[in-house]
Amino acid sequence: MFAKGSLTLNPTINIYLGMQDIRVSFQQLFNTSASLVVQSPGRINLIGEHTDYNNGFVLPAAIDKCVQVAIAKRTDGTIHMHAIDLQESVIVPVVAMQPHATSWVNYIIGVVVQVQKYNTSKSGSNASHEIDKGFDIGIQGDIPIGAGLSSSAAVECAVIFALNEMYQLGLTTMQMALMTQQSEHEFAGVKCGIMDMFASLHGKNNQVILLDCDSLQHSYYPLDLKDYQIVLFDTQIKHALASSEYNTRRLECEQGVGVLQQKYPSITTLRDASKQQVEQCLAPNNHLDKNAISNKVYQRCKYVVDEIDRVQLAVKDLLAGDIKAFGQKMFETHEGLSKLYEVSCPELDILVNAVKDNPHVLGARMMGGGFGGCTINIIKKSEVQVTINTVAEVYAQQTAHTLKVHQVKIAQGTHIK
Repeated sequence: MFAKGSLTLNPTINIYLGMQDIRVSFQQLFNTSASLVVQSPGRINLIGEHTDYNNGFVLPAAIDKCVQVAIAKRTDGTIHMHAIDLQESVIVPVVAMQPHATSWVNYIIGVVVQVQKYNTSKSGSNASHEIDKGFDIGIQGDIPIGAGLSSSAAVECAVIFALNEMYQLGLTTMQMALMTQQSEHEFAGVKCGIMDMFASLHGKNNQVILLDCDSLQHSYYPLDLKDYQIVLFDTQIKHALASSEYNTRRLECEQGVGVLQQKYPSITTLRDASKQQVEQCLAPNNHLDKNAISNKVYQRCKYVVDEIDRVQLAVKDLLAGDIKAFGQKMFETHEGLSKLYEVSCPELDILVNAVKDNPHVLGARMMGGGFGGCTINIIKKSEVQVTINTVAEVYAQQTAHTLKVHQVKIAQGTHIK
């Protein structure tokens, strides 16, 4: 579930429990009973990639791959954390927490810091709060790492949901989504949008969410794919550029907005810009200040504005039952992500190209931040296994890597288990 960090395991703990009964695991690890268990799902995103931090639209859904946390209070001012899948333990004091060298720890303590800030804003800096006495937390999951299914957001959402219940904080799911997003910014160092946390917390069985990342207004729509199903092809590759380039793309979009504002001051994000305005102000032969931006900035902004429009059209396709038209827009999204936004990689492109001319595949595209992870595919149910076999062979021939396949269902959002 997590990327393995450098950590010496507590020598008294020498068990691997996987996705077994986490209450039993917790009792063995901490010699006390868990107060509660929370389950938080990963997510897929059918269309609308890299639009959330540009205040655009996205169409995610929670899935049946999840993170579970078990938690109980302490009284000594420390947090005792154990990642069951990794057999790793870390103990930190509750006060003055800073980003930790062990990456998975930051998804827990970053959330705690946000809760502490919330408590301080309500009752002042000198007030004492029960969370400052510490807690035990065990965590496990079956969300594939690096697959673009938002395992980190699932951890953060599970943690804040558990803290909210155990300490009766009174947070809404919207507040929790915003606080976990801020946690990822500050402790994981990724300037992510709101989509991952929102989908994990707000998901519903068999429903996709049309989320307006500007207003945070959202609508649920049943996903009826008829004779087709969602299949994820996992490259099992994660190129080193992923985190740094994600933040770079965000900066490039902001740079483009800055140029657009010179002519259109009301534009504050790319959500506010039209295709015509992007062409007028940012296209190589037109842009206002030829020293201000590169052609790359134009390409990034063009992709985002196109994708924001594409999501809204894709929802109309779903409502009309035209899943063939919806699938075609997925292919268009991948083309933009690969050629304009440049967050794909050879392995992802190979997987999409392998199904592009397959009549049993309505749509496919890379999903997530990019530079590895999964493609999401809509495949005819009767042809799933044949398609898997064909794509796996192509992938092995062209990359010398083994393809991993995930078949997922749309599931409930974060909840008490």
